[in-house]
Amino acid sequence: MLTFLLRRFLSSALVLLVVSFVIYLLLDAAMDYFYDLRSSTSPNIAALYESRTRLLNLDTPVLVRYFLWLGGVGGCLIGSCDLGTAWQSGQEVTSMLPGAIGNTVKLVTAATLVSIVLGIAVGMVSAIRQYTGFDYFITFVSFLLYSLPVFWVAVLLKQYGAIEFNNFLNDPVVGWTPIILLTVFAGLFWMAAIGGSAKRRALTFVLAAAVTFATIYFVLATGRLHNPSIGIVGVALTGLATAVVVVYLSTGLKNRRSLFTGLTVAVLGIALYIPLQWLFYLVPMNWLLIIGLVIVSILLGIGVGLAFGGPDKWASARTGAITAVIISAVVFFDRIFQEWGRYSSHPAINNRPIATIGATTPNIEGDFWFRNLDSFTHLLLPSIALILISFATYTRYTRGSMLEVMNQDYIRTARAKGLGERTVIMRHALRNALLPLASIIPVDIITLIGGAVITETIFGWNGMGKMFIDSMNRNELEPVMAYILITGILAMVANLVADFLYAVLDPRIRVHA
Repeated sequence: MLTFLLRRFLSSALVLLVVSFVIYLLLDAAMDYFYDLRSSTSPNIAALYESRTRLLNLDTPVLVRYFLWLGGVGGCLIGSCDLGTAWQSGQEVTSMLPGAIGNTVKLVTAATLVSIVLGIAVGMVSAIRQYTGFDYFITFVSFLLYSLPVFWVAVLLKQYGAIEFNNFLNDPVVGWTPIILLTVFAGLFWMAAIGGSAKRRALTFVLAAAVTFATIYFVLATGRLHNPSIGIVGVALTGLATAVVVVYLSTGLKNRRSLFTGLTVAVLGIALYIPLQWLFYLVPMNWLLIIGLVIVSILLGIGVGLAFGGPDKWASARTGAITAVIISAVVFFDRIFQEWGRYSSHPAINNRPIATIGATTPNIEGDFWFRNLDSFTHLLLPSIALILISFATYTRYTRGSMLEVMNQDYIRTARAKGLGERTVIMRHALRNALLPLASIIPVDIITLIGGAVITETIFGWNGMGKMFIDSMNRNELEPVMAYILITGILAMVANLVADFLYAVLDPRIRVHA
């Protein structure tokens, strides 16, 4: 193992060194450090040229400048990191990176998780329903989203997801035609996704349409658009539904111990809702405390699963942990959205809460929940833009991989042994179908962390991508090289993680020297 890691590290470091050298030379040749002086009519133009040359050390050969920069990078290994200076602003590159990296990670985390979960789930169902109307619909939508240019999607989101939607929030009136169309579409979607006999399809259509219509009516009739908090009733319904769905997908509803674990965790989440509201009110919250509470909820879910015991107690523990995480997320977002009325009526927001630019509202102050709601409203549109593109990719990869796996001999053997279809798909097919994604997802995540350049630029999000574009426009070499260095290191890590994921998902693969 150590030999493997050392070999991979040395080869990756050599590649990164060569790449940084070539890019440094190309960038130095491409950048015009005197672009603002060429049109100057100043009488001391020669002195300005000389001053700029001294400032950027341009009288030193480019090879020497590269190794001087590389020496500063090497200082990071001993705690004296020097990545240079953005010469136009005079700001140290090391002071620019924490904010840029933090904003990019904040942007891509939610978008990546949502696109992976939705992409895998929809791709799996599309493969199971191969050549049905649902499969054709998902294929069409996936190719459509994949082919859309992100800058066009971002502009549309600004217009309709922010400007028009903010107008709608001020006067939320919906006619019967869109409500009926949405209700029918929801019924058809779930009917096609779940499938089954004609009777089952008809029942699914009726139930899905009824739930959709009731939800829309409830939201409009109770004014939830002006007060979108979930409340204890919403938490209770979501928690119980989550428990049933997680048990169904994880172990099957016939596993009574797992079902009792999920329902017990859901009931505990409902019972703790009011005490948690008092805790949130009395104790100033921060992310460290929130993460601590999530860990406690996971341990509680595992404990409940182990307490029910049985021959497969760890499957019950897994069910309890997943249920606990989802209920914790619902309670967290419920508390955030309790600030909606105060946030929307703030003078800086002026009843237009969905933001179109920036990571936060300038000069706005508030507690932990208020500030996170402000971050959420700014994250919404750029996250949707990233989700739409990534969702299409993961859906297509998952569908293709699932179709290949479902035709394997061991799947036919599992069915011949009498295993249920859910067990065959979830426990046998899906794990092997995830193998190709193990090499795609880590690289995609690292690519996004490297900066969603177009998305960040359009939405004014001060992350790594925008720092890269701004530095290129200002002919600042050293911030661009810092960007190249960081994304290169992350790419190395991503490929190493992909190798280990293969070993975890496929027991036939082992990492040997």
